[in-house]
Amino acid sequence: MSRNDVYQPVPGEENNPRWHFLHPSPSAAESVPMKSVDGEYASPLFPQPPGSRFSDRRHVDYILTYHRKAGGDQQKPPKTRYSLVRELRRSMRSSKAALTPKDPEINAQEQIEDHHEDDQQRRRNNYEQQLLEAGLELETHEGRNIPGVVFLKIHAPWNVLCREAEFMKVKMPTKKTYEVKQGSNIVEKIRQLIHKVTAPLHPKVSVTQPQDKKFLSHPFSREKQHLFDLSDPEKFFDTKTRSSIVFEVLKRTKCTEDKYPMGITSLLANGVYSSAYPLHDVNVEGVNAEPNDRKLLYEEWASYSVFYKYQPIGLIRKYFGEKVGLYFAWLGVYTQMLIPAAIVGVIVFLYGCATVDDNIPSMEICDHRNNITMCPLCDRACSYWKLVTACGTARASHLFDNPATVFFSIFMSLWAVLFMEHWKRRQMRLNYIWDLTGFGEEEEEEHKDHNRADYELEVMKKCEKQRHSTTKDEKVKLTCTDRLPAYMTVVAMMSFMIMVTFVIVFATILYRISIKAALHMSNNPSARSNIRVTVKGTASVIYIVIIIILEEIYGTVTRWLTTLEVPKTDKSFEQRLIIKNFIVKFVDAFTPLVYLAFFRGRLVGRPGNYLYVVGTYRMEECAHAGCLMELCIQLCITMLGKQLIQNNLFEIIIPKVKKRLRKRKSFTDPKHEQELNSTMQRHEKDHILGPFVGLNPEYMEMIIQFGMVTLFVASFPLAPLFALLNNIIEIRLDAKKFVLEMRRPIAAKAKDIGIWYNLLRGLSKVAVVINAFVIAFTSDFIPRLVYQYTYSPDGSMRGFVNHTLSHFNVSDFEPGTAPVEPMHLGHKVEVCRYKDYREPPWSSTPYELSKEFWVILAARLAFVIVFQNVVMLMSDFVDWLIPDIPKEISVQIHKEKLLMVEHFMKEEQGKGLPTRDSYIQDNFSAARHSSPQPRSRLTHT
Repeated sequence: MSRNDVYQPVPGEENNPRWHFLHPSPSAAESVPMKSVDGEYASPLFPQPPGSRFSDRRHVDYILTYHRKAGGDQQKPPKTRYSLVRELRRSMRSSKAALTPKDPEINAQEQIEDHHEDDQQRRRNNYEQQLLEAGLELETHEGRNIPGVVFLKIHAPWNVLCREAEFMKVKMPTKKTYEVKQGSNIVEKIRQLIHKVTAPLHPKVSVTQPQDKKFLSHPFSREKQHLFDLSDPEKFFDTKTRSSIVFEVLKRTKCTEDKYPMGITSLLANGVYSSAYPLHDVNVEGVNAEPNDRKLLYEEWASYSVFYKYQPIGLIRKYFGEKVGLYFAWLGVYTQMLIPAAIVGVIVFLYGCATVDDNIPSMEICDHRNNITMCPLCDRACSYWKLVTACGTARASHLFDNPATVFFSIFMSLWAVLFMEHWKRRQMRLNYIWDLTGFGEEEEEEHKDHNRADYELEVMKKCEKQRHSTTKDEKVKLTCTDRLPAYMTVVAMMSFMIMVTFVIVFATILYRISIKAALHMSNNPSARSNIRVTVKGTASVIYIVIIIILEEIYGTVTRWLTTLEVPKTDKSFEQRLIIKNFIVKFVDAFTPLVYLAFFRGRLVGRPGNYLYVVGTYRMEECAHAGCLMELCIQLCITMLGKQLIQNNLFEIIIPKVKKRLRKRKSFTDPKHEQELNSTMQRHEKDHILGPFVGLNPEYMEMIIQFGMVTLFVASFPLAPLFALLNNIIEIRLDAKKFVLEMRRPIAAKAKDIGIWYNLLRGLSKVAVVINAFVIAFTSDFIPRLVYQYTYSPDGSMRGFVNHTLSHFNVSDFEPGTAPVEPMHLGHKVEVCRYKDYREPPWSSTPYELSKEFWVILAARLAFVIVFQNVVMLMSDFVDWLIPDIPKEISVQIHKEKLLMVEHFMKEEQGKGLPTRDSYIQDNFSAARHSSPQPRSRLTHT
């Protein structure tokens, strides 16, 4: 059934009294001409509407706004006394301009601006005329509260709602309800038990229907209106559905005034309209506020006082749509799954605290009797030092580098798999409850021709160039050759941005090296005693601040690059943008962590033969306890820094500042702002709110956090706890932002979280490999095992510290690199120690790698292989063991199909319509033999 078909009522429907109520006569159903309401209609006899209604109380389904200069015409209506006054004023201004000489450049600029304004107005008039022809009803309003802004109110009458709902295959509840039987297996009983125990944690949201009852849903059809409850047509389509239907019409309608047709997206991009948004419900604050879904969300979701409660996911979906509902459902599942991970991480950390006094390697480092002299940490400025001064670092390192770390890494790898499986089952349950089990197949086929405006524009340009070389029947589309310059630009710019990140990391390394040398040369004892803490802390903070600023710049660049590629559909555009942003943000967040984990301390060299960069900068070494402690500090600062700065600055302070600036810009008199705010209508209040920018930034923040929780969790067991605390605040912060700070988004349908699931699954796989390398190469877990079972004389860890230190003869220093103060310790040093497995200077092969080095390297590689394969095997087993679709959901989906066919047959017979036996039989047999996941379709005969 095409969109241009002329629909006729079903035979017999005209005799139904309800048909005449729902389908008025053509004279009553025709679109009402667009009115201009300038605010003067308000009077005691006819009060001003609250903004969510037309002047005659029709519901406002959508708002378009545009700016108009003072004195400018709106759409050139018939001349009235107001238009005559405007023309008189314009003639007076023109007469004055003729008498007063004016700069030619200024005059030309004003003419250009007037011509541009006329073009914009002509496009608006054409587009609004197209909307009227599509059946929408329009009304303009220019209030006094926000001067210069014109609001175009859009209302979709009943016949348009029915027509578009049938086009969009909107599933609506029928009159038929059926009992939902709960599963009887152990898992389902445990779930029901948990639900009863946690009843006080559920939000106080009224349920319209019992949980054991469910309405049968069916795609809306005007030929089958008898299946639906149309007793109250005003409430049959809720505000979410009405706004999405109107938005679909806006996307499909084109402005044909210019050479190339322009849809609503192009009109917004070219400034023809300044904004487009559906309306929120009425006010939520105040004792006298009317009860509505928005107020309920504000009280039971967007309040910090209910942080311990579950989210009202069903109400979120009802008000914001399935796509937003799925995001918050996923965020809730992720936060719940962080609770056991945080508990185990705290236990691992407490185990390290409890066993730090029994750790023999740290006890040997802290023992003054060992009197081990270490080689200088830098050239000339640094002198010899005693290993006992690293006692605090060694004890702190044991808190995170202990045998329990290996167990925690395995646990987190399995946790990631359980989280993914739990979410898939939760997602499938929501698909069943929200009637999305068949979404994504015919709907994608229906919307495949909805190309982006930029793509259609480029295709039209290509058609003009190839007008004489192509036939009329040949379909023109953009090929890879057409996009080749854009692809080359994307590769070049992405490589450049990644290189900028590498340069910043390298600059941070040079900063640490130079600051360390400067502090060693300082005469301040306190500065020399806290060198490591000062260098690590300041370098990490500086890097975080620079990266957060760069990420904002990179976000703009990646969007520009994606626009250059000219994707065909909005879905393709979003996926390409997500991939670019993920690559850039992943590199920004994890490059310093990868350097600390796998490169620092390994590209150093040895005393007498150090590796230098940029002339005289000697590569930095790890502390004696290893780089794991420094990796832990970097990860901790990165998590806290990004979460605190992004949450407090980018999600709280900056949006409030922008909202304040919009108010200042909208209100001409700031002194009367409070008074004006009390008299503003709903569409004016929503205009001041921030625009909805999509869910990608919210998802991206959580995906990067998921990477920090899983990729390097072996170095920081408290990462899940930090993530849990952040997410508890993040949920309420996002809720307050959606309810109070942003315009209401278009209700978009989605049956899953899209490409984000693939990114999560990829990160969980990479996490296994990275944690294996962190345990094997960054920590001392493998060297301790090799020493204990191979080189220890008594099978204990006594002597392990001495085993890891090599000897160096100070006479072998290169010229100009020896310490300036060799007597810093009060005695002459002839041999110093450094951490490495090398032959002593008195051997036949001095300073060469020893046999112990190769044994430990082989053990490390063997551990990586075994750890990776064992954990992967366990993960795949868990994935196979847990089905993606709960069994009771599969049964209910199959049962719903059969009940829908039976209900359809009964309603057809009850209405006296043809039973269409063949149709029923075909659908009945298809329902019996089809897979339980996809829903059955009732095709038109």
